[in-house]
Amino acid sequence: MWVLWALLRGRGSPLRRATDRREAWVALGALVLLVVGAPAAGWAGWTAADAALQRSVRAQHEERHFVDAVVVGPAGRERFAGDPEGGVERAARPYGVVASWEAPDGSPRTGKVATSSRPGGPGSPVRIWTDAAGHPVPPPMDGRTARTHAVLGGIGTFLVAAACVEAGRRLTVRRMVRRRYARLDREWAAAGPDWGRAGKGG
Repeated sequence: MWVLWALLRGRGSPLRRATDRREAWVALGALVLLVVGAPAAGWAGWTAADAALQRSVRAQHEERHFVDAVVVGPAGRERFAGDPEGGVERAARPYGVVASWEAPDGSPRTGKVATSSRPGGPGSPVRIWTDAAGHPVPPPMDGRTARTHAVLGGIGTFLVAAACVEAGRRLTVRRMVRRRYARLDREWAAAGPDWGRAGKGG
């Protein structure tokens, strides 16, 4: 509403400058972009990110498989992928063990693996994720996590678009103000030599 008020204010006043109207139109254009353009950019960013992430989720679920393994022994204190240190996250970190399992081609495999559940002693069963070659891999991303990342990406796109619109508006208005002052300086310099001489002489 303040933009419309700026456009209509002093519409018939002889003191209203052309630059005032242009600045008001710039503000109106920026407002339209903020209300329409930025949300559209955010929606497009969310759609593109969601599509890409869902494809990644499907590919990971096709490439990674649950495999039944057998615990051989403890893995020691080595850190595993996704094993943060300290704080609350440490309590939720995966457990590391040495396990043996069978690859898709039937060959036996033994190695250090991570599991989210506390494993038993040697000989206990444990389920791990492996790729098509039988190598241990992290669990695939689930659809809900992918959607959350996509939403965050859409929000980020919206904020970036809104910031660009506001930055463009500020830059345009700043240039217009500089041009206005430069023109006033030129006009003042031209009128300066004759300032105060009206009515003198004769």
